[in-house]
Parts: sequence; structure tokens; C-alpha cells
Amino acid sequence: MVVKEIRFGPNTDEHDFDFKVKHAENFIKEGSKVKAFVFFKGRTIVFKERGEILLLKMAQALEEIATVESLPKLEGKKMIMFLAPKKVNKK
Repeated sequence: MVVKEIRFGPNTDEHDFDFKVKHAENFIKEGSKVKAFVFFKGRTIVFKERGEILLLKMAQALEEIATVESLPKLEGKKMIMFLAPKKVNKK
């Protein structure tokens, strides 16, 4: 299984967010897993809530085609979340 990464900052703008969600959507449609993370530089670590909201918003935007493997969790200066393609039932 291939894992693709999408990186956000805690202050990512709406347009940039939409652009990255489209990339994640393409990766998932290809069958890859997506590792989305928010990287906190310097004092931006005080915006942990913004990072979590950003990742949950991404999960909600991709809920049609992806399942959340792990909810956002903080590891050092990164808040990480994994998304995997949904299983397709073949009849």
C-alpha cells in the first residue's frame, strides 16, 4: 500500500485547503492511503485546536470516498491523521 502525504500549516487558507483536499481525493481514488498532517513551527504550537479542526474538516470533506484510520493526534510538532480508501463491494 502506497502512503501519500499532505502537509498543512495551522493557518492554512480556505483556497489552499481546497487545493490540497482535491489532491488527497485523487490519491485516494488511485487506491493510496493519505497521511495528512499539520506541522507546527515555532510558537504556532499554541494553535493545536486549529490544526485539529483543519484535519477533521478534511476528513469530513472526504467522507464519501475515504475512511479515517486514526483520528488526529499530536506527535511532537506534528498532528497526524490517516485516511484510507473505502472498501468497494463487488457484486
